[in-house]
Amino acid sequence: MVSSSPSPAVPVLNIANVLTVVRILLVPFFIWFLLLDDGRAGLFRWLAVLTFVVAIYTDKLDGDLARSRGLITDFGKIADPIADKLLIGSALVLLSVLGELWWWVTLVILVRELGITLLRFAVIRYGVMPASRGGKLKTVVQTVAILLFLIPLQAIAGEWAWWPAAAVMAAAVIITVVTGVDYVLQAIRLRAGARK
Repeated sequence: MVSSSPSPAVPVLNIANVLTVVRILLVPFFIWFLLLDDGRAGLFRWLAVLTFVVAIYTDKLDGDLARSRGLITDFGKIADPIADKLLIGSALVLLSVLGELWWWVTLVILVRELGITLLRFAVIRYGVMPASRGGKLKTVVQTVAILLFLIPLQAIAGEWAWWPAAAVMAAAVIITVVTGVDYVLQAIRLRAGARK
């Protein structure tokens, strides 16, 4: 009879978690660069774009590393979504502060993100609501939309360049709302199933 030894605990200090912390630390630099530029589409705007891209890449990289190397930890499960929401949320708020994005768009997305996060905690005793394919699509489309707004396309290509960015942002809002409703329905089914 072969005895199975328990799998070793995953250390909190690992490359995936370090990348998550780096992403959190990049957020203040992103905010600073974007505020320093103040809508002038100069050097600081490009530094903000670069910081956003690097931060988004760390999101993909830390997830890939955590899954492929078995580095999933409780810290990572909590810190990773916090890092994402800090980055996406600060980008949306700052674009609205600079008058480049409608406030209602920012509010719809932020209310949905906060609402679903609270909903996950509310139903955790009945089970875990995993990220859906729609939720992952939402994140990708939101990221592309924000990037299109961050890159000073109008300064480069003219006023028409605003329309593609607005179209992708409209798609992001629609997907954000639809997936939000889907998560609410998931939570209702999860709760009902647990009570049965």
